[in-house]
Amino acid sequence: MSAGTHALRAEWTKFSTLRSQWITPLIAVVLTVGITYAVNAAYGEVDTSLTEEPTLGLTYGLLFGQVAVVTTGILLIGQEYGSGTVRGSLTAVPRRGVLYGGKLLLGGGLGLLTGLLSVAGSYLAVASTSVGVDLSRPGTVRSVVAEVLYHPLLLVICLGVTTMMRNLTAAVIVLTPTVFLGTTFLSALPGVGRVARFLPDRAGQYAFHYGPEPDAPYGHGTALLIMAAWAALAAYGGLRTLRRRDA
Repeated sequence: MSAGTHALRAEWTKFSTLRSQWITPLIAVVLTVGITYAVNAAYGEVDTSLTEEPTLGLTYGLLFGQVAVVTTGILLIGQEYGSGTVRGSLTAVPRRGVLYGGKLLLGGGLGLLTGLLSVAGSYLAVASTSVGVDLSRPGTVRSVVAEVLYHPLLLVICLGVTTMMRNLTAAVIVLTPTVFLGTTFLSALPGVGRVARFLPDRAGQYAFHYGPEPDAPYGHGTALLIMAAWAALAAYGGLRTLRRRDA
């Protein structure tokens, strides 16, 4: 068995045996689909914006579900820093890049699965309660795919930032409110909103908008690339921190 396979298997074992870790992505799916269903059931028949922005109905629960996605990324390594078990992990897998790579692969896979389940569930919720989403309409598939990819990219960003911070509590305090409300607040500030559009979650959320915004400084494809660049930067920063600093 290669070192990479061993690291990935070890990460899966830790994830699957710690209830706080495996239940969190499930909460993300339940929140996203549940809130999407509830909002569409209450307003879907009278909300004209669903006709103008057909994929909007899929995203009602995302604002809440993404908090659990953020938490998943934090817990994958932050829980080890919080308990001190990161030292044991480094003893079992001395090559820090391999250990970190296992966490990134697991996190990316979990994020992708969470995104697939959340979007598929939201699609069914919209179809059963309101006008539905016509996947044959130009731009709709692009929007749906971007929403799926938003989840693993966000999770990797949070995993990388948590690794750089090396502190579970600090990561929760900083990342959770920032993603939930912080960047939305910044986007509303005069003179700051345009810059805030380049923050990862704002760019990622614009990527899965169906229609263009007149004042948007980039297109939908570029928006997804911006978020991907943030994810790569966070992953790299986490790797450098793990290699250079003591556990």
